[in-house]
Amino acid sequence: MAEVENNAEEPLRRWRWMDLVVFVFLAGLFYGIIAVAQEWKVDSHHVAEIHLSLWALPQYTLFTLSRGLIAFLFSLTFGIFYAYWAYYDKAAAKFLLPLLDILQSIPVLGFLPGLVLALVGLFPHSNVGLELACVLMIFTAQAWNLAFSFYDSLRNIPPDLRSLTEVYGFNRWQRFFFLELPAGAKGLVYNSMLSVAAGWFFITVNESFVLGEDSFRLPGLGSYMALAMSEGNVVAQIAGIVAMILMIVALDQLVWRPLVVWSQKFKFEDTQMGEPEYSRLLEWMGQSHVVQAVLDRLWHRRHFHPKLPKANVAKLPPWVGVWSYRLFLTAGLVGAVYLSAQLALLMSKVSVAEWARIMRDALLTFARVSAAVVLSTLWTVPVGIWIGLNPKWNRILQPVIQVAASFPAPMIYPVVVGVVLWMHGSLEWGSVLLMMLGTQWYILFNVAAGASAIPQDLLACAKLMRMSRWQTWRSLLVPAVLPALVTGWITASGGAWNASIVSEYVMYKNQPLVATGLGSLIFQATDKENFPALAGAVCVMAVVVVALNRSLWKKLYAIADDRFKTG
Repeated sequence: MAEVENNAEEPLRRWRWMDLVVFVFLAGLFYGIIAVAQEWKVDSHHVAEIHLSLWALPQYTLFTLSRGLIAFLFSLTFGIFYAYWAYYDKAAAKFLLPLLDILQSIPVLGFLPGLVLALVGLFPHSNVGLELACVLMIFTAQAWNLAFSFYDSLRNIPPDLRSLTEVYGFNRWQRFFFLELPAGAKGLVYNSMLSVAAGWFFITVNESFVLGEDSFRLPGLGSYMALAMSEGNVVAQIAGIVAMILMIVALDQLVWRPLVVWSQKFKFEDTQMGEPEYSRLLEWMGQSHVVQAVLDRLWHRRHFHPKLPKANVAKLPPWVGVWSYRLFLTAGLVGAVYLSAQLALLMSKVSVAEWARIMRDALLTFARVSAAVVLSTLWTVPVGIWIGLNPKWNRILQPVIQVAASFPAPMIYPVVVGVVLWMHGSLEWGSVLLMMLGTQWYILFNVAAGASAIPQDLLACAKLMRMSRWQTWRSLLVPAVLPALVTGWITASGGAWNASIVSEYVMYKNQPLVATGLGSLIFQATDKENFPALAGAVCVMAVVVVALNRSLWKKLYAIADDRFKTG
């Protein structure tokens, strides 16, 4: 009898410990919100004082994490709304989708000067403007990917399921919450991880931005690393790298891993491919009385709605909504035409010699981007296929790859540049290595995912046919991962173009190292406040990236998806 009582008390004791953990977490979250709010409310200080003390790192990590998560919430809301609008308004989609393609091709420094000056001027007496500018710059690296993901999810919903929502009389909100949002959950979670990873890449630039003689700096990991690199403080650089890795790992285990497991319930397939995802945190949270009480309350509210008498609310005529929407579109079109005219007027100040330099630099950067993608492919394809075909190593190395992809590569640029200079090299070719640090992981991640999805029947057939290792790779493995490889190429190429800004212009021991190219031109034009040259260089980069996406990558993906898709 005593043994039975002890067994009954054991889960209760475990639950109480989990409740304590939940309360501690909520208390920490509350403190974090207060600390961040106080930082936003302080008097405007364009150049925050950064301390390279190790004791300052936890607070700086909190500030950086909060900016990234706030930007992600903005990006997620924007992506869902934008995709929903483009899907249901076919006329507007002809403008919205190309605009989205253009926006994602504009580098960070194309947005940064205007945003910083405008928002700092809008909030001259507080730090809100500079904080918002930093958040919006992170937003520009996250939002477009989420919008494309949810738009593709809406397009791929089976027609039968849409017909069922009509049969059951779902209104627009019910259809969105019970069909469309669950259908896009897996894609949104996966692309959220990639988007947040992309947002960290320019964190040193976003938190420590220089425009001419004006400096704009916020306390955070990015500004901490920027100062440590400029002063050559190796201990502080190592501490910043460790803090960044710990933040990325904590975010992966506490946020992304539970979300990945949770998203598995929203799938259209009847069969389970491979081993199901697992999160220990979700299992532990399920043992908390507090969490269960909150979930039960939400479930009760969701499924038991009291029937209230309908109020006699006067409804507006349908034509009011139609004309309001048309007026909104017209205002947006007029605004776009005005901004385009202002941009053209600004670029008209660029001389013929400057245009010639921009075109030459664009060719040099294109060569470096191509070299970075090719060199990354040479090692990521065999390694990615090996990881994908070995479930044990896949489980071990996938988190490592995610951390590597999320880590802001500019933080370790000084180390790589030091090695390049030690080898008597220069940044002209060393910048290719710097680009690879931030782009090769996307190819590896996609190839590993593609290899893990190869049906076991095909692999068994290759063994039965006694195909050699070379024949298996040439006839099965490489063609099977080609759609995923092309996706990795697209992501890596776009990332390399953006990375050229910080790869072709690097501060090393307080001395600028410059490689001739479009990225260094954009950096220097920003630093010198040469806005006509900046506008021209940014527009050329956007045109080149969009042209490559339309003429090469999308056609290559269509061929790969049509001829080599195994699923």
